[in-house]
Amino acid sequence: MKRFVGTVLVAFLVAVAVKDVGAQATSADSLILYPTIILDGEYVPHIKIEDVLKVGKRRFKSRREMSQYYRMIYNLKKTYPYAQIAKYKLLEINENLKTLKTDREIKEYINRAEKELRNQFEKDLTKLTISQGKMLIKLIDRETGRTSYELVKELKGGFSATFWQGIARLFGSNLKTKFDPQGEDKILNELVFLYEQGLI
Repeated sequence: MKRFVGTVLVAFLVAVAVKDVGAQATSADSLILYPTIILDGEYVPHIKIEDVLKVGKRRFKSRREMSQYYRMIYNLKKTYPYAQIAKYKLLEINENLKTLKTDREIKEYINRAEKELRNQFEKDLTKLTISQGKMLIKLIDRETGRTSYELVKELKGGFSATFWQGIARLFGSNLKTKFDPQGEDKILNELVFLYEQGLI
């Protein structure tokens, strides 16, 4: 008799569990649909997994090297947001330029956009150190795919680009500097990825 009662209880619990699972599966709130592919005649969920960068524990040869590494992280946190702003502002400017027809309208728009950017960011950007400025030039190239020199030349003309390049050279910078993710800027590129993931 105990065995029969136990079997009935188990059957009852299974029926309740199946009912709950069925209710959950049909509930619009808990139903999750994934894209699928057919593999060997069966439907298989196809989920894109984000890239993962595996970075081992960094070992330093000296205190100086360790100090430079942490200084690079500090400078990245200061400059990367400005590189992102440059990227989105450039996209916005390019979209707006498509709607303008005459050279005069284009020139007025660029001057207005430059004035707005100066009012908004000039005070903060002048506080950057020379090494932060050099990093920002590289990050702008990374984010936009064009050097700062090319951007100034495109928007303000060759004379302005040459003038600002001359000023940059006086302070030991170069607006034509490119971002080199496989060479000189490999560590910086890793740090950018970690920063984007919120890991530093």
